[in-house]
Amino acid sequence: MTARVCVLKGGLSAEREVSLVSGGACAAALHRVGYQVSELDVDRDLPARLAAQAPDVVFNALHGRYGEDGCVQGLLEVMGLPYTHSGVCASALAMDKPQAKVVFAAAGLPVAEGVVTTVGEAAKGHVMAPPYVVKPTHEGSSVGVHIVRPGDNRYPDALTQGWHFGARVLVERYVPGRELTVAVMGERALAVTEIVPNTEFYDYEAKYAAGGSRHVLPAVLPAAVAGQAMALAVEAHRVLGCRGVSRADFRWDEAKGPDGLVILEVNTQPGMTPTSLVPEQAAHRGLDFDALVTWIVEDASCDR
Repeated sequence: MTARVCVLKGGLSAEREVSLVSGGACAAALHRVGYQVSELDVDRDLPARLAAQAPDVVFNALHGRYGEDGCVQGLLEVMGLPYTHSGVCASALAMDKPQAKVVFAAAGLPVAEGVVTTVGEAAKGHVMAPPYVVKPTHEGSSVGVHIVRPGDNRYPDALTQGWHFGARVLVERYVPGRELTVAVMGERALAVTEIVPNTEFYDYEAKYAAGGSRHVLPAVLPAAVAGQAMALAVEAHRVLGCRGVSRADFRWDEAKGPDGLVILEVNTQPGMTPTSLVPEQAAHRGLDFDALVTWIVEDASCDR
């Protein structure tokens, strides 16, 4: 019997629009390979709608809060529905940037110096000497991220006027160098991509606007640096307890060689459009988009 797959997309987070694109692309691929596919634009009535559909597998294409942070994963566990990507604990840990840093540091992974403070405290003055990066503690896709550079005499106005990403922020030492990313599929790293943004840094616009960035795949790196980035990505996936596909993001200060790598975060549900980073790396390894999405569905599980 053909498996019935329900694709969750959209949702309630700041990354809703990206999720709609990811979910639509994944649903189209699953249709092509022969699954019975339904799509749900997620709202607070999700439990009732899922119960009515009773799918065999849930493909979680949500990004950001409520979909990537353990909330929907917990619901699916309670309902006994196998689902794609990481489970409750790994999802919650990866989305909580300060706690993920604690886990990474305890495992010996290189992280940037950082401090958690409130928006109000940070607005009073620098909490560390510039340059530093200010980011929400529980958002993805570089939503709300700002760089404070030498010569900037105060916290950016954008973070105190209309800020709606929570009362706490993570302030991290700015790491100079190049932006690298590594997809992990199961227990293996796929490749290293260098991201060359056409904006100040790899922000939301660079990620999703047409022409916002250029992807160099495979990244032109010394073999030792590429190997170290892939090993660190696999270890980060492991220590968080991830499953399925994840993507680890790094900064690399090339003046320091392999020791210049710093892990920024792990995305447990990375973008899944045909031109996103993970599908690009999978294709580089000989796995087209339909085959990648099929693998993700076949890897779905539930801890119940």
